[in-house]
Amino acid sequence: MARRDTLPPIAEPVIKRRFLPRIELADLRFAPTLAAICLGVIVIGALLAPVIAPFDPIAMNPMERLAGASATHPFGTDAYGRDVFSRTLYGARVSLIVGIGAAMVAVLIGLPLGLISGFFRWLDAILMRIMDGLMAIPSVLLAIAIVSLAGSSLWTVLIAITIPEIPRVVRLVRSVVLSAREEPYVEAAIAVGSSLPKIMWRHLTPNTIAPLIVQGTYVCASAILTEAILSFLGAGIGTETPSWGNIMSEGRLYFQLKPSLIFWPGLFLSLAILSINILGDTARDVMDPRLGKKREA
Repeated sequence: MARRDTLPPIAEPVIKRRFLPRIELADLRFAPTLAAICLGVIVIGALLAPVIAPFDPIAMNPMERLAGASATHPFGTDAYGRDVFSRTLYGARVSLIVGIGAAMVAVLIGLPLGLISGFFRWLDAILMRIMDGLMAIPSVLLAIAIVSLAGSSLWTVLIAITIPEIPRVVRLVRSVVLSAREEPYVEAAIAVGSSLPKIMWRHLTPNTIAPLIVQGTYVCASAILTEAILSFLGAGIGTETPSWGNIMSEGRLYFQLKPSLIFWPGLFLSLAILSINILGDTARDVMDPRLGKKREA
């Protein structure tokens, strides 16, 4: 019988691997819920500001200037003795009005212009050059110029912030229409002699709803931030109307002495913008299932 040389099996070295925690997509599903809760609290606080706010936001009390946080003044007082908590609540109303108003006006104006630009080739070049000219001007500088000419009021600031956002909506709707008008059902509607308003309203407009919802959230967040920048620079709403921007602008002079004058309005501003952006991303994932599957892969 042939001798078979057998060698002992070589033991594989034991390698200790240190695994880093991996964040899966499922672990981040709480983010939209948390964002909705934060934004809901801010909206409710803004709507119920006359009921919740313990003091008049513009009432001065020099005897309590720069007071610290207490049961009477949860966020303290500013350099004029005004309650920072009350001013922050009323400031949320201004920011939400500007953000929602800018988003609605930009969509209402940009939608028909985008439909016309995408459907009529001979108007496309004219409208797009006008939109390109508006987009070439920095939005903050354009807003400052408009406010300087027309005066600082809520409606002036709203118009100044909305104008730079309209070209972005127009270009978005135009891109959707350019791809949708080549679809067979649109060509069939044109071939059977459907009226132009019916084609635009029934066949082209529904394709723009999902992108417009996502773009609307971006415009809303961008408008809130731009309003805060303008107010912080002194080119926005007057100081007699509290807003997050002018609260921080007045508090910056006393930042080293009392940082909370900037911290609280800045915190609410950050939470509002972050919540709106998260909800916008969630809406995009829901309305575009292919994008959600690609992220899960």
